Formats: sequence, C-alpha cells, structure tokens
Amino acid sequence: MEYTLLDRIQNPSDLKKLNEDQLPALCEEIRSYMIETISRTGGHLASALGAVELIVAMHYVFDSPYDKLIFDVGHQAYAHKILTGRREAFASIRTEGGISGFPKREESEHDVFNTGHASTAISAALGYARAMRLRGEDGISVALVGDGAMTGGMSFEAMDDAGNDKVPLIVILNDNEMSISKNVGALTRSFAAMRTGRTYLQIKRGIVHVLDMSKIGKWLSLHMERVKNRVKHFLLPDLPFEELGFTYIGPVDGHDIKTLIRYMRRLRELQKPVILHAITQKGRGYAYASEDPERFHGIAPFCVTTGETNGEKKKSCSEVFGETLVKLAEQDPRIVAVTAAMPSGTGLSTFAKRFPEEHAVTMSAALAAGGMRPVAAIYSSFLQRGYDQLLHDVCLQNLPVVIGVDRAGLVGADGETHQGVYDPAFLMTIPNLAIYSPATMDELRGMLAIALQRNEPAAIRYNRGSLPEEPVSEPIAFGKWQIVLPVRPVTILATGTMLPLAKSVAEKNGAGLVHIRFFKPMDEELLERFSRERTKLLVIEENVAAIAPQIALRCNVCAVRSVAIPDQPIAQGSVPQQRDRYGLNAENITRILKEMETT
Repeated sequence: MEYTLLDRIQNPSDLKKLNEDQLPALCEEIRSYMIETISRTGGHLASALGAVELIVAMHYVFDSPYDKLIFDVGHQAYAHKILTGRREAFASIRTEGGISGFPKREESEHDVFNTGHASTAISAALGYARAMRLRGEDGISVALVGDGAMTGGMSFEAMDDAGNDKVPLIVILNDNEMSISKNVGALTRSFAAMRTGRTYLQIKRGIVHVLDMSKIGKWLSLHMERVKNRVKHFLLPDLPFEELGFTYIGPVDGHDIKTLIRYMRRLRELQKPVILHAITQKGRGYAYASEDPERFHGIAPFCVTTGETNGEKKKSCSEVFGETLVKLAEQDPRIVAVTAAMPSGTGLSTFAKRFPEEHAVTMSAALAAGGMRPVAAIYSSFLQRGYDQLLHDVCLQNLPVVIGVDRAGLVGADGETHQGVYDPAFLMTIPNLAIYSPATMDELRGMLAIALQRNEPAAIRYNRGSLPEEPVSEPIAFGKWQIVLPVRPVTILATGTMLPLAKSVAEKNGAGLVHIRFFKPMDEELLERFSRERTKLLVIEENVAAIAPQIALRCNVCAVRSVAIPDQPIAQGSVPQQRDRYGLNAENITRILKEMETT
C-alpha cells in the first residue's frame, strides 16, 4: 500500500501542516501500516487501532513534547510512536534491540512517562501539570486513558486530588467497553448510561451548533459552565467525574477527527480539570480485530487476509490451569474462580461460563473466610500490586486462597514492565504461603489439586505458553523436591521451566539433578543431605535469585552458585533471546559446571 500522507510525517510539526480534511485518510494509512507491521512482529493491535483518531487529534492540537501527552495503558500508543519520528523503527517493535511496545522515555522526547501497567496515567499527568506550574510553564498535561484503566483505584485517587486542587488537567477517556476482556462492574454500567443519554446528547448538539455560529456564541459555550452543568445533571445524572471536581464533556464519537479536534482546542483553554469521554471501537479498521478484540488485544504474528496466527498452537499453561479448575470445581462446590476482568488471558473463560465469579485478592480472602475455596489467577507482573493484600488480608490470617501466578518467568516481547521474574523474591518473604513450581502440565494439574486440598494460602507459578506434556514420573509429595538424576558431588537444582535445559546439561556432564518443585516449604531433609555430603550446588531459576540465597543459608558448608536473572531491567526480545542474554543456556551452565568440578 502507498502511504502518501504518512510518508510526509516525520514528527508532529509535519502533521500540523496537513489540513483537517486530510486527517481521516491519514488515520486509515496509519491503521494499514499498523496491521501490516504487527502481522509480522505481533503486538497489541486491537487497542492501538481503536485509538488512532484520538492520538492524531492530540498531536494536531497539542504541542508535544512541550505539552505532556501520557498514555494509559501504553499499548494503545502505537499511532503516537508512528507520528513522533519512529515510523521506520516501528518495524522492529517488541523485538530484541527494537522499539518498545509501550511509551519509553529513553526512546523519544515525546514519551514523557513510561507506561506498561494500567491506571498510572492520571497520576503522572497531574504530577507533570504541577511541575509545569511550579516552573512557570504554561504547557498542557493530557492523559489518554483506556482499556479498563479507569476501573483501577489509582485513577480515582488521582482524580480526587486533581479535582480538589483545581489543577489544569485534561483526561481523555477512550471508552471502547473493553479491558483485555469485556468490561464488568458498576462503573461500566455508569459509562453505559452516559453513552445512551440520547436526550442530553441531542439537546447538547443543538445548543453547541447554534452557539458555534458566532464568536459570542463560542464564548458563551466556553463560559456558561454553571448553566450547562445543571442541564447535564438533570438530563444525565449519573456523572461520577463531576463529583470528583472534573468537568465532564461527552460522550463524543472517538473516530470523528474533526469533532475531536474542536473539543480538544476548547479544553486546552479551560485551565481546570476536565474529562473528555470518547466512544471508540476496539480493533477498528480491521474486521478480524473488531469482531474478536479479545484475541487481537495481544496477538502473535498473523496472516492479514485470514486473521489466523502463524504456526501450530499448543495448549497453554493458562488453559490447562483453567480446565483443571473446572474439573475440580465440579467435585467441590466451594471452589470459586477470581480474575481481574480478564478470564481469557488467565485461562478462566470456561470456568466463567460454568461458575461465574470475578474480583481481586482481598475479596478472595473474605471468600475463604466465608467457607469458600477461591482461586485467583493473576499475572505475575500484576501481582506486585497485590503484595499488601496478599500479606495483610490472606496470609496473616492464614486463609486458604490459591493464587495462580500466570506469566511467571521471562515473557519476551512485552518488555521490562511485564516480566514475571520478581514474584518469588517477594512471595518468599510472606509467612504461611506455600509456593509451587511445576515443570510439566501434569504437575500443574496435580499441584492445583493439592493446593486446594490443603487448608492454607498457596501460589502456583506457571509460565506464559506451554510446559511439556509428560506424565508425572514420581508422585508429588508436598514440600519435597524431585531427584531427577542421582545426587553427585556437583548437582544442579532447577526450578520449573528450567528443568529440561538442566537435565540436558546434567546428562552430558555427569552432574546430579534435582527439581525444586516447591519454593516454600523447602525440602529440609534433602538440604541436610547436601550439607552432610558437602555437595556442590548450581541453582538455576528463571527469576531474580530467590531460591539460591535461601539454599546458601541452609547449606553454608556447601559451595552454592546461581544462574538467575540479574538485578537490572529486562529488555524485550524473544524468551530464548532473553535466556541467552542472561546465561540461562547450555553453554553458560556447562562452563560453570566445569569450573565447579575443578575448584
């Protein structure tokens, strides 16, 4: 496809040279370029397609980087990258050495705040707004919020702060009715009421049309806020943002570029907290993505003409976890599944259809206290935010909540904000919590069953993608590690996903091999044997070093070495590339074994 307009844009100043009538065609070129590129690299396509007009309008009206444009969540910002000098680099998105799939300060002056997780943008935009005022600058701070970020409590804390202080701040709500999965909850119903307030919308459009016909009318439109607000509250009473001190504007068509530009130009003049509610379609411009936005939220490389992903698809750990939970729930009516409005991503879609239930860690604690057996499936990188709830509400009360720690370990192209390598370090510090580490699908199934049978908090770590479909060669005994190859003077201890690699290296080099099936409790009996026999131990874990330090404390007479993720941000790339980068490969492990044999 020819990109006649897009070829003319190297930065936002080039965009401003186009007239408004050219912008719809530019948006379609941007969409085509995204689809063409992401079909090769994979990425967060559906969200990015839905935000194109919003981002084009933002760059057309505001002056980045003097004005601060902040994205929440960051995966909707692909058009922003393309418009800010990274069109050619966009072909490398989410690949090793390429540009990030999220805003990244090191990458461009137009990325003013790193964003990978949801609900941070309004806080960041507020901070920038205050910083600019303190420095005597008159720039505008704008937060584009979408994909469920407004359902996070942090967003409302920021709005409460901004509304109370009357800080100039523009929040653009990209309302596509989706997070990763379909939105749920009371706030979603409130948004729906706003979307369908037709009487209000018809009256508002009529008034705006009349006022815009003269300069006096435009002035009145901007300054008669009290009258407009009373009409708004009478015709459209369900406005939580107004109660937080924000002026609510909308809903507007988030794909009508001229309307968006008109509103944004007005909003920058108001100098107070304001929210523009824009209705968009997730996946717009690509039929397969708009029909199935959940699948195209984060998609592997795919065929543009068919929408099918490339290569054979294996059953994922998330799917096996969900299927096993369904079978166990059929036998035990106390079992309930909990997920943060993303049952597909965590493998709980089937459970949601059979046994509907959703919420978060603290609610799971109360479910457990009420006699149920909750299982909460949460991405490792999201569980970080639930540390206090897990400690305070679940584990200190010793309540039987099972946490499925999904996406544990390296996750590849999602980059530094989404790597699941930190949870062992903080989970190991929490009392009463058992931590399971399966190496095969059968172990995952068996460990979920064991965790539900025991009356205690538990976390089961499993990786993104699949584990080997191998039968359990040795029954799983709680708190016991598996001796895969006989213990020898130099023995490898491997966790979960590292077992196949460790086995291959151990067999070739005559080393012993033990699978660490449990991070907590540790196999104290086996550790005592290591100490008694002065075994040299090499610990391999696909996370920051969490097990090796504990083993070294218990086996202080043993030589203990570790191969783990170092204390640094993890750059994007494929999982094999990341493992090579950090020495989780046969060559490095073999080298260390040789050193241990001779010392």
